[in-house]
Amino acid sequence: MQFRRKKLAKPVDSPVSSPANSKEARPELDARSVIREARFTFVRGLGWAGVMSGFINILQLTVPLFMLQVHDRVINSQSTDTLLLLLVIAVGAIILYGILDFVRALVFQEMAKSLLRRLNLPAISAAMRVALEKGSLHGTQVLRDLSDLRNFITGTTIAAPLEAIWSPIFLFVMFALHPYYGIAGLVAVLTLIGLSLLGDVMVRQVTKEGTDANLRNIGDIGSTVSNAEVIEAMGMMPALALRWRQAQIHASELLDVGNVRSKGMYSITRSARFGMQIIVLAMGAYLVIQGETTPGAMIGGTVIMGRLLLPFDNVTRDWRAWVGAFSSWKRIRLMLEESQSEREIKPTPRSEGPLVVDNLVYAVPGSNVPVLRGISFELSPGDILGVVGPSAAGKSTLSRLLVGTAKPATGGVYLDGHNAYLWERGSFGDMVGYLPQSVSLLNGTIRDNISRMRDASPRKVIEAARAAGVHEMIGRLPLGYDTPIGAGRHTLSGGQQQRIALARALYGWPRLLVLDEPNANLDAEGEASLIRAVRQAADSGAMVVLIAHRQSIMQYANKLLVMQDGRVKQFGERTDVIRNLSNESDDIKSLPPVKRKHENGGAA
Repeated sequence: MQFRRKKLAKPVDSPVSSPANSKEARPELDARSVIREARFTFVRGLGWAGVMSGFINILQLTVPLFMLQVHDRVINSQSTDTLLLLLVIAVGAIILYGILDFVRALVFQEMAKSLLRRLNLPAISAAMRVALEKGSLHGTQVLRDLSDLRNFITGTTIAAPLEAIWSPIFLFVMFALHPYYGIAGLVAVLTLIGLSLLGDVMVRQVTKEGTDANLRNIGDIGSTVSNAEVIEAMGMMPALALRWRQAQIHASELLDVGNVRSKGMYSITRSARFGMQIIVLAMGAYLVIQGETTPGAMIGGTVIMGRLLLPFDNVTRDWRAWVGAFSSWKRIRLMLEESQSEREIKPTPRSEGPLVVDNLVYAVPGSNVPVLRGISFELSPGDILGVVGPSAAGKSTLSRLLVGTAKPATGGVYLDGHNAYLWERGSFGDMVGYLPQSVSLLNGTIRDNISRMRDASPRKVIEAARAAGVHEMIGRLPLGYDTPIGAGRHTLSGGQQQRIALARALYGWPRLLVLDEPNANLDAEGEASLIRAVRQAADSGAMVVLIAHRQSIMQYANKLLVMQDGRVKQFGERTDVIRNLSNESDDIKSLPPVKRKHENGGAA
């Protein structure tokens, strides 16, 4: 056949040329390395910003020192030359201050950009792995966490602690003006630090609980909205709305408690700051009356006192932002650590070997009861395996293990000797086509979906669509292969979605094709196209695994795997299995006879 000659002569999308195998597209990195690099990037950027903050703080002394010199020198000496010289120095210092402050903002911006470059792909990949293993939706949350982290770093909040670190500069100047100024400044700083710590104790836990509750509510609403049609049809909205309202009120009450405590502590801190400035001014006036200091030192000391306490005031005001940033980083870090990938990161060449399932055992994470128990079988190139059995026998779980989306408890799935779960995902995708029981197409065009979101040539996309028998149907759509599908876009029927998903599975002519209920939404024409695609894939040397309740398609399988209670009840040539179980299972008796076989035992 011409189809077969093309397939054997030149595999489509080899791992060497596939864009999915480029370095930029590989998020499978060691979690510890990613976290270490992210911390190094943050600390290095913070170090540069901290050094510049030191010079910025020194330059912020320009205004109080200028005031002090004007009061004590210019006014007493009546010298305009001295005033002009001081003015030139002060203006130059202020310009330099503005330049350094702008450069520091650029450092924060570059730090956020570098941090996101290192974290976004690994974090999103980790969220996908957690969703696969635990069935939870973390993708949107990790994107929000990354965005919140970036906004925090590029905002003004992060600079306050850096400026507070350099507060000894102001304390030194205050001690130089008069020891009493220095003592007052030290007491004021310690008071504000104590109030900040007290505010943290009062706010942190309740804010964390409120934020977590709010995130759970968002996740629940997001997952429920996907079932809007069922909710509307069966009148479930009032009951769900009541549940959402109660959950949101609970989360809002927790956040309100944290907000009230935070605002209260900030009001106390700010009042304390203003009160301390008044005390310093009164103390300065007393010292001037006693002749122990000058009016210029009195005004300068008061201004320096305000500048000394400002960073601590800002830290107290923006403490919730710091708590939120730490929470975002903690969620990202924990997700990276918990979903540490054991998979290879180097691409593996395309292979032609058999599929071996060896003593496969699988249990849902957190459960001690295995779903699959000791599954073993082997397929050769060209085999079509039909998997049958009652509901909850473990058929769909087996399909997920075959394509490496679930981790076996013991045993393994080996394609040409390579572990399917540990295989690097880009090159593994070149080897495997998968049509899950629940069909889902991604936002994008039909071309994007069939090509698996790769920048593929139209010829390869059309080749896969023709094999799935969907080329003519796509041609009747408004924009053909460029028709956008997904949320709020062109709506496809269940059968159309399934056939396009089949074309996606056939794209690149994979070596292993796993189809779970591929004819569930198909009409007679669609099922005929499916049968042709399965036979063509097998003729080209692929191994096909079919899971279906509609048994008409099973007549093209040359091997059968009968499952019951997570175990293999029978496996072997189709005729042998039917003969052995003809008196035991109505499902098996209903199977139609084999049409014909190749000389090597493969299905026609």
